[in-house]
Amino acid sequence: MLLVTGANGQLGRELRRILGDRAVYVGHNELDVADEKAVKEFFTASSFEFVINCAAYTAVDKAEDDSEAADRANRLGPALLALYGRRIIHISTDYVFDGTSCHPYKEEDATHPVSVYGSTKLAGEKAVLCEAETAVVIRTSWVYSSFGKNFVKTMRRLGSERDSIGVVFDQVGTPTYAADLAAAIVVILPQITPGMKEIYHYSNEGVTSWYDFAVAIMEESGFSCAVHPIESSDYPTRAARPSFSVLNKAKIKKAFGLVIPHWTDSLKRCMNTLEN
Repeated sequence: MLLVTGANGQLGRELRRILGDRAVYVGHNELDVADEKAVKEFFTASSFEFVINCAAYTAVDKAEDDSEAADRANRLGPALLALYGRRIIHISTDYVFDGTSCHPYKEEDATHPVSVYGSTKLAGEKAVLCEAETAVVIRTSWVYSSFGKNFVKTMRRLGSERDSIGVVFDQVGTPTYAADLAAAIVVILPQITPGMKEIYHYSNEGVTSWYDFAVAIMEESGFSCAVHPIESSDYPTRAARPSFSVLNKAKIKKAFGLVIPHWTDSLKRCMNTLEN
């Protein structure tokens, strides 16, 4: 039996759709992953083949003023799941990089987060690799799905309400459809060998900006809302974002034989799910 933490989030719900009764699903209300007593008791009562940790503090701007909560969810929680669960797939982020590269980031490239969110996620990676018996860390980027709150659903809402919007064009990366990442995790699971400790990158294929992503969403939705490119300086946020966070996925594709869809194709599939 598998354990999926953060089961009410985008990735957790996509995993639930694929795995069904092959896993136990817990959200924060069922298990506070940063409460050591609760985590220890949970794993004492039940044994799991693997933990898939999707739990995280993802409010990037709020984390700047709530670093303690971000640290509990993004560092302490993963550390405890790794310590007591022993075997774990842990989901991390492109925000561990500062965005100053002009080449897609490889797993071995130097990390340098520019936000509390990125710093706590990096600390979580290190804790998982230290504490677990077997650990796979998967860094991903720009996650969206038909579940929860995300950029795609926000753009669709704004597109139905407004004649025009401004979206930053100077932040470049790759969207990730949570359903694709969930499917990849299911492929990876049986190929993980005992004692393995590795970091991998996963996003959809291709490169885009938030502006171009928004334009594609409007076109796929059939909205006439005009999307105007703006600079990040025109849309200041509490936390800094990496201006370039494209992930090199050669390692994960070679290791597990993955074929990764292009982001435009995945967006269309998500749109069909939302429409239906």
